[in-house]
Amino acid sequence: MSHSVHPYSHRLGIIRDWKSRWFAVHKSYRTNLKADLIMRKFLTDELRQFFIANVLIERNQKTIKVVVKTSRPGMIIGRAGDGVVKLRDKVLALLKKKGVDLAGQELKLDIEEVRSPESNAAIVGLIVAEGLEKRLPFRRVLKQTIEKVMANRDVQGVKIKLSGRLGGAEMARQEDLKKGRIPLQTLRADIDFAREKAHMTYGDIGIKVWIYKGQIFERDLKVAAQQQTNASSNNRA
Repeated sequence: MSHSVHPYSHRLGIIRDWKSRWFAVHKSYRTNLKADLIMRKFLTDELRQFFIANVLIERNQKTIKVVVKTSRPGMIIGRAGDGVVKLRDKVLALLKKKGVDLAGQELKLDIEEVRSPESNAAIVGLIVAEGLEKRLPFRRVLKQTIEKVMANRDVQGVKIKLSGRLGGAEMARQEDLKKGRIPLQTLRADIDFAREKAHMTYGDIGIKVWIYKGQIFERDLKVAAQQQTNASSNNRA
């Protein structure tokens, strides 16, 4: 029998990078991993209404840099950046409560804007969840969301699957809608995948989103890496 493979992990080291970027000796690995899981879950749940796309974590000996990618950065940052300060204090308080020692490392929280939210699977999943939680008919939510995603010129294919008591029915079932191409077995294929849940009064509805944005070649990865290096240099300047 075949097994389903997560489209992101399937491409790790080929066209995808790890979401936690650090190296640790044996003794500190367990603590670092626990801290990462706690921070990522807290930020994803706390900022759900701000459409969080991703949470990236980088570590060195002195600092822990947490990058939150969202389509609504202004609402998180707040006036004069007080929103980020409050959020950072909440994260530190939670880590202390969970008994996680940062070993003197400074926690830095960066908020980055997602330029094209309609082509990001995590944000699309949150949009679908928001529509279902507002009691909109699930077929209308599927059709409208897929049309909105396909209107983006970077997107070549999209598939959304819903699982659960759709429309409040007694029996749970699955419904999906697809438009364009979704080549899941092609390792060069830029497939963005995300899972989300719509919290309904009669139970959760599971949401899966696949978005295909074309193929990535080695030269594209080199160009992207160079652009990221230049952007980091400009920020330091």
